[in-house]
Amino acid sequence: MDEKEFKNQVFGEDDIEVVNNEEEGVAPSESSGRPEVEEQNNKYLRLYADFENYRKRANRDKEELVKYGNETLLYELLPAIDNLELALKHATGELNSGLVQGVEMSLRELQRTLEKFGLTRIAAQGMAFDPAVHHAMSQVERSDMNEKMVAEEFRTGYRFREKVLRPSLVAVSVKAQKREDKDPDAVEITIKDTLEEEA
Repeated sequence: MDEKEFKNQVFGEDDIEVVNNEEEGVAPSESSGRPEVEEQNNKYLRLYADFENYRKRANRDKEELVKYGNETLLYELLPAIDNLELALKHATGELNSGLVQGVEMSLRELQRTLEKFGLTRIAAQGMAFDPAVHHAMSQVERSDMNEKMVAEEFRTGYRFREKVLRPSLVAVSVKAQKREDKDPDAVEITIKDTLEEEA
């Protein structure tokens, strides 16, 4: 019988023999491979999830690097800004001097350039004390201010984008306490002399 004749042959129900592998002690090939396939599939899914997490973390780190890449440079420039501001503060008697005007222009230009890259000053003087952006150096009794307000700014603080690059060094106001002439720890002792009259 050649192949064409075999294909054209019609088989009836009597010609089909059902083979049961379980009876012979042979497990079907599908069930024998299932646990291994599932285990390999689970390994693949875990590996894929780990890779996705790594990819997201790498992208986030890359974005952070691009966003805050200039942080170290800007931090190193802050003392130069402080020195220029200090020079201007001590040159109050010579405001019309060409040197003072040159330093002032240089400082303004430097601040403008740094603002383009995300560096901004932290407002302090007269503001409510915020420990997230202000570093308290001392307390000052002030009757003209509310309590816990910035009474004086010793060093300017800066923000780089949303991050505090350097907190402001400030003095915080406290309510003025009433001062009494008497020492509060002193104890007043009064001695009463009584004379008994003899009858």
